[in-house]
Amino acid sequence: MADLSVTLAGLALRNPVITASGTFGYGADYADLVPFERLGAITVKGVSLAPCRGNPPPRTAEVFGGLLNAIGLQNPGVDKFLHDSRYLPFLRTVDTAVFVNIWGTSIEEYAEVARRLDAESEGIAALEINISCPNIKHGGIAFGTDLGLAGRVVREVRKATRLPLITKLSPNVTDIGEFARCVVEAGSDVVSLINTIPAMAIDIETRRPKLANVTGGLSGPAIKPVAVRMVYQARQAVDVPIIGMGGIQSAADALEFLLAGADAVGVGTAIFADPGCLVRIVDGIDACLDRWGVPHVRDIVGGVIV
Repeated sequence: MADLSVTLAGLALRNPVITASGTFGYGADYADLVPFERLGAITVKGVSLAPCRGNPPPRTAEVFGGLLNAIGLQNPGVDKFLHDSRYLPFLRTVDTAVFVNIWGTSIEEYAEVARRLDAESEGIAALEINISCPNIKHGGIAFGTDLGLAGRVVREVRKATRLPLITKLSPNVTDIGEFARCVVEAGSDVVSLINTIPAMAIDIETRRPKLANVTGGLSGPAIKPVAVRMVYQARQAVDVPIIGMGGIQSAADALEFLLAGADAVGVGTAIFADPGCLVRIVDGIDACLDRWGVPHVRDIVGGVIV
């Protein structure tokens, strides 16, 4: 068996497979379906300062090659997340690292959420700063597509917490390397990419958008080639660990991201159809490394031949 252990910003993970935020809830819903101890880490659904009801339904639509979603970052708010038994108290019992995705409608809100989580950080391995969600009307994608705002968010969150910081980058920029460098210089320990791509689908019979929000974020296999390209470009720009994601369904998909320069991978949309894919991806990476005679997963990171 190959050694699948990875280290992200000083965090030792048993393997490089992580659940992507927004696709695994807060963990409890999958407790009977996925052996958490087989995963590298879980990233929970986004947490904001105040509770958020999200967007009106319909909020999802299947499309060729993927899924459109406009959930709108529905969540219970940071105080309930900290104290309700369904959220952080439950996550403190799981046998894997927990990353908490955070967001806000202002830079001050991002910092305050981080501050409150830092004050009660038992069970939290790292924070993932979501500056790239296309599905909320205030903030959201604006922070991830403006270098000045992206840097300010990360700097203020860095001041508010001692926890390792992961910044989730938007694909909707012309130079992903520039944004990766910006957030790293501002204090991010890790970058994750990519988030969903803004998209739209129309019901031709009703002539109405399939989402009540009109547009949503496209995820799934359709975006994988874009995500692989951006991970490769980010690796050329920064030396910090990278979590690559976007359309991963199999070990082969995950290995593409690792070869492009990702140190770990996030699995998202595939979980909805088959939560068991997570363990199969871990086992598939192991089997492939054994077949190649590669002793450690880190030996293939960035190994694409160009």
